[in-house]
Amino acid sequence: MDPQTLPEQERKLYESIKKQYKIAFEALKIGEHSLHLLRMTDLEEILEGKDPLKDVTTFPFWIRLWEAAIVLSQFIAGTPCQPGTKLLELGAGLGAPGLTAAKVGYDVTLSDYEDIILDFERINAAASRLDNVECLMLDWLKPDTTQQYDVILGAEILFREEFFQPLLNVLEKTLKPGGVIYLAHDSNRQSLKPFLQMAEKDYKIAASQKRLKSFDGDKTIILNRLQPRN
Repeated sequence: MDPQTLPEQERKLYESIKKQYKIAFEALKIGEHSLHLLRMTDLEEILEGKDPLKDVTTFPFWIRLWEAAIVLSQFIAGTPCQPGTKLLELGAGLGAPGLTAAKVGYDVTLSDYEDIILDFERINAAASRLDNVECLMLDWLKPDTTQQYDVILGAEILFREEFFQPLLNVLEKTLKPGGVIYLAHDSNRQSLKPFLQMAEKDYKIAASQKRLKSFDGDKTIILNRLQPRN
């Protein structure tokens, strides 16, 4: 991916980020769809001396392309899309599932909680030649949005239990009646079960799993579908 081919606004964002961090584009193929994802290549620069092994909450999860995001991307690539279907990705990070959905034809909103993350998402949408993508600052503790969506996606978004109820509140507020939620997580994610136990009061939950080869060894990814009970 040649950064000079980006539209002017996204090219300026790219140049600004490049002054601060070591970055590079990575090509990602999902079925017949091609994405170009800008990523940080030096973790130490963004950790700024913090030790994520001592406090997992300090790890910038958004900078990594997680296996669960790949599985969710593959799933949404095979999901039929009616024109005008609105889709929200929560905690989108690099945005692979949402960008794949945009390739399929969804009207996509990528959301996260920091300006720098939204800038990466804007660049990735432009680099992937997508114009049906918006980026939204969304704080789960204070969700300032009135938009509702037919489909909501999330990959590896369940890291902190104190955010489970705020997340459920966001889902209730942003999901259209009759809508559906798809979540993808590593099967070793210990927070998945307690979250689903909280969610099952209001949602019918189905699950499937897929194994994915990884540099860290094979991963089993759990894909959950949540549909409101009422």
